Amino acid sequence: MDTQNNILYDADMYLRISREDGDKAESDSIANQREMIQAFLKEHPEIILRNVRVDDGYSGVNFERPSLSP
Repeated sequence: MDTQNNILYDADMYLRISREDGDKAESDSIANQREMIQAFLKEHPEIILRNVRVDDGYSGVNFERPSLSP
């Protein structure tokens, strides 16, 4: 892999619902976030995706949710 200085970074993808999405099966914002992050990762091979975490169905104003532990 030809990355600048051969430095690799581990990353998790974290996707969270927008308040405007309501209760769709998978919110539009989740799908859009996923597409944008995947496009970014294609342009940055030095970033290694290790885990995807989806906080769908909960907005940032609601702290009562299941743990995101892997």
